[in-house]
Amino acid sequence: MSAKKDLDKDKIPRHVVIIMDGNGRWAKKKGAARMFGHKRGVRTVREITEAASETGVEYLTLYVFSTENWNRPQAEVSALMALLVSTIADETEGLIKNNVKLKTIGELSRLPARVADELNGCISRTSTNTGLTLTLALNYGSQWEIIEAVKKAAAAVQSGEIAVADITGNVFNNFLSTAGMPDPELLIRTGGELRISNFMLWQIAYSELYFTEVLWPDFSKEHFYTALLDYQKRERRFGKTGDQLTINKK
Repeated sequence: MSAKKDLDKDKIPRHVVIIMDGNGRWAKKKGAARMFGHKRGVRTVREITEAASETGVEYLTLYVFSTENWNRPQAEVSALMALLVSTIADETEGLIKNNVKLKTIGELSRLPARVADELNGCISRTSTNTGLTLTLALNYGSQWEIIEAVKKAAAAVQSGEIAVADITGNVFNNFLSTAGMPDPELLIRTGGELRISNFMLWQIAYSELYFTEVLWPDFSKEHFYTALLDYQKRERRFGKTGDQLTINKK
């Protein structure tokens, strides 16, 4: 029996973010090269994007390539960049058909030109879509993002656009690469690791965290529905007590 049938449509998180972990280990278990796992992981991206759209999630953000991933063997990095190009080219028509808008966050200037060109083309072609917003975090690291946001805020103060006293949490959000998106209510990490890996450290201050041993290539729609159902069973207090929430509901 699918967990999908038990989901409360009124409690679907608007924004889900996923740390997609386990491609390499999945391939190793199969006795194959790491890239075999990355290629299989692309299929999972397609399936989970469909699941998010079907359940009413408005924003899905995937941690594709971190600022630290450049430290991997050069052959793997080059192969990952080539896979990005071919995947985006293959998936663009599907995104258009399914009304999915593509966005990216991260230090994109460091990406190879062929990757940037393919990305920009897909972003442009899907820009008028009104369904799910799929955001790829590429060459992204939260510490980098926060530092860049501080620089932008400082420049705004220096130019007289804002005063130091004007800088609140909401104002600071506008300097982040996720400006315009709601903070994620749910973060999912596959692969069994229990860490955040420099991902959206500011934005996930009150996100619910869901860790699973399932490796990304094996992560199915059903696993996604189960994560949503687990999220819906939690009490989100935002610093308040459970009794306060009960009183407010009356």
